Amino acid sequence: MLTLASHIALTTPIEDPILKFLLIMAIVLLTPLVLNKLKIPYLLGLIIAGAVIGPHGLNLVLRDSSIILSGSAGMLYILFTAGLEMDMADFKQSSVRSLAFGLYTYIFPMLFGVVSGYGILGYSLPSSLLLGALFASQTLIAYPIISKLGITRDKAVTIAVGGTIIVDMLALVTLTVVTGLATGSTDTTFWYRLGASIAACSFVILWFFPRLGRWFFKRCSDNVSQYVFVLVIVFSGAFLTQLAGLEPIIGAFLAGLAMNRLIPSTSPLMNRVEFVGNAIFIPFFLLSVGMLIDYRAIFSGWETLEVAAVMIVMVTLSKYIAAALTAKTFRLSGDQRRMLFGLSVAHVAGTLAVVMVGYNLILGYEADGTPIRLLGEAVLNGTILMILVTCTISTFMTQQAAHRIAIEGPQAERRAETGEHVLIPVSHPQTVSEAVGLGIAVTKQKHRSLYALRALDNQSASEEQVAAAEKMLLSAAEASASAGIHMHRLMRYDVNIVNAIVSVVRERNITDLVLGMHRAPEHANALNTLGRESVLGTTIPAILSRTNVTTYIYHAVQPLSTVKRHLVYIPPRAELEQGFETWVLRIRHLAHDTGAKLIFYGTASTIAYLQRKPRKVDIADYVTQEHAWENLDTLFSDVKEDDSVWVIMSRRDRISYHAAMHRLPAYVEEHFATMNHILLYPVQAGSESEKRYFN
Repeated sequence: MLTLASHIALTTPIEDPILKFLLIMAIVLLTPLVLNKLKIPYLLGLIIAGAVIGPHGLNLVLRDSSIILSGSAGMLYILFTAGLEMDMADFKQSSVRSLAFGLYTYIFPMLFGVVSGYGILGYSLPSSLLLGALFASQTLIAYPIISKLGITRDKAVTIAVGGTIIVDMLALVTLTVVTGLATGSTDTTFWYRLGASIAACSFVILWFFPRLGRWFFKRCSDNVSQYVFVLVIVFSGAFLTQLAGLEPIIGAFLAGLAMNRLIPSTSPLMNRVEFVGNAIFIPFFLLSVGMLIDYRAIFSGWETLEVAAVMIVMVTLSKYIAAALTAKTFRLSGDQRRMLFGLSVAHVAGTLAVVMVGYNLILGYEADGTPIRLLGEAVLNGTILMILVTCTISTFMTQQAAHRIAIEGPQAERRAETGEHVLIPVSHPQTVSEAVGLGIAVTKQKHRSLYALRALDNQSASEEQVAAAEKMLLSAAEASASAGIHMHRLMRYDVNIVNAIVSVVRERNITDLVLGMHRAPEHANALNTLGRESVLGTTIPAILSRTNVTTYIYHAVQPLSTVKRHLVYIPPRAELEQGFETWVLRIRHLAHDTGAKLIFYGTASTIAYLQRKPRKVDIADYVTQEHAWENLDTLFSDVKEDDSVWVIMSRRDRISYHAAMHRLPAYVEEHFATMNHILLYPVQAGSESEKRYFN
């Protein structure tokens, strides 16, 4: 040990990889603890820390290939996460807004850049155009603040993310064109090559990647393999756009859009993606940005100070004008305007790409051998200072606006919703994770309550049965924890499972009950007898008769995220049931979260009832079926592969009960055994005691 220790050189810059990684992790750990007291945003703190330990500060860590690699991965990760967390329904609805903001935040910075370069600093027109592209590009460096506060689906965030991709694409295309003109490499085929490569790249990412992802997730349930697959998708998308002549950040964002509906926001995989990004990739990116900052550039001469001042003022002013016009055009609130400005003012990734290309492009040489660059050293140093200032403005502005929006949003949401308490009785180890996934997917509240229940015979339960029950409850808790949600584990001793479930439903004020399809030995004869009890067994009907909560009887075959369509079959008069609105909201939320298509099938009166409240964004389609429940083959004629079949049932002698429901469980189990199907029993008006208890 002494011999090995003697070889560790405690000199600066640190070269030992273990000590270097230890220092960086210590900074990531301690920065929020120190800066929270100073009211400095965490993101800005990491940038400052990078400047302090970097080659222009204390020179503790060089910005070598390992830092550049990790930083580049973090930059791609931010854009990938933005695409992954984007609400696709709102994105489609806000596409015009995003396009308008993208054009605003491209045109004004380009105009200000040309005026600054050509009119104020006396640069050539190509250099001024490149300066405009530098002004226009922006980086969502403050996006982790938005993600952490859970407001990624706010209108302003959706507009900012969509607009960022548009403006970065326009800025990088401008970079390609200007450098081509400056070097004389543009010809007739230049535009065809550029357009074809961009179109081909976008097609592969947005068409092929989702199909590849669905195929992989249906066949692989290993957590590690799924996460590694996500990383492969991110860097494949980045590399493809690089081949197309654009910056990799565009490909990372498109990869996020491609995987959007395959990785729902409440899924365990999304939790792992966010955890690793926030713990490793994004901090490395911020530290690498800080290492670029050279305080000595301030004292290198008046030219650098003049250029930096012009750049900072013009960039900030142009981005604010773009945000203000967008807010005025689409009637956004003051906080949304400030958040839009905060997200768009930061300049890192695309800006560095533009300035480095301009700096490295040598157009000729002076008489004394000095190279003539498209963008000179003063612009390079000014850009570094601009990055520091704009990142500071971005983090402060975004954090203030986001906190206000986050405080107002959940309060309104809590006023509109009642508590959601989901009970998941576990009996088969192979169905635990699927049942937990459904329980999480159909509920919306951030502070939902989940309960896993294992009932045992109070007289004959053996030690082996108790140990197996504890293991099953732990498995349910782990499945819930992987999605970042706490699961309450309940072990109940009772005379039978029905009594245990009914007792917990009443004690815990359960609103949703998730049951697995019956798997008793008698199930083998179900398809021959076509009897209701043969498929549901005796336990489920007994539970249904003694409880009045929204109940899901779930047969899982594939992950919910890989389902293409949710087909919901509604019996006549179902809209008259007490729990109709509740289950409709549950299914809408699940489809919204996974991005799958939602189709309701029902009578004309039921469809009219569903459509009576106009929605800002309606993700559902509606199909009118009259008398379809008389013939089940006709009822389910639209079902295809990768569909999930939802059948809205009814307890006997209730308003929406139909005679076909007696044989529906066996029919569904026979015809849709290879796909997900759910029998959903809503809350229904029953006896007076039930109504007193449940209303």
